[in-house]
Amino acid sequence: MTEIEEKLNRNGVRPTAMRILIYKFMAKSEVALALTDIENNFAKAERTTLYRTLKTFEENGIVHQIDDGTGIFKYALCEPGCNCELDQDLHLHFHCNNCDETVCLTEHKIPTINLPEGYVAENANLVVKGICEKCSGQ
Repeated sequence: MTEIEEKLNRNGVRPTAMRILIYKFMAKSEVALALTDIENNFAKAERTTLYRTLKTFEENGIVHQIDDGTGIFKYALCEPGCNCELDQDLHLHFHCNNCDETVCLTEHKIPTINLPEGYVAENANLVVKGICEKCSGQ
């Protein structure tokens, strides 16, 4: 059994051929991917299969969804040990206004936000927008 198959099994996901291929594709990417990015790489696969795979990965803590403000959700693999919980695994995201890429800045954690009594957080997302290091030439 490969490392990817073991990871999928550990997270309660049956390692089908398509799921393994999508995981490998996402693992090679340094940026968060939209469904269309994955579709373009798997042209012969059905869109619903790709979408369901992403949703299965998200529901089982393999990927997290990023709303970078572009109107298109992006997906990125979770770090080892991540469980994408509001109180412990949130990190900063950066969206480049020049190249339109979104990246996870996992070493920059979002501090816990204490909400007033009666408020219940269900999701949090912090996206900084600007020019990435690749585009700025620094």
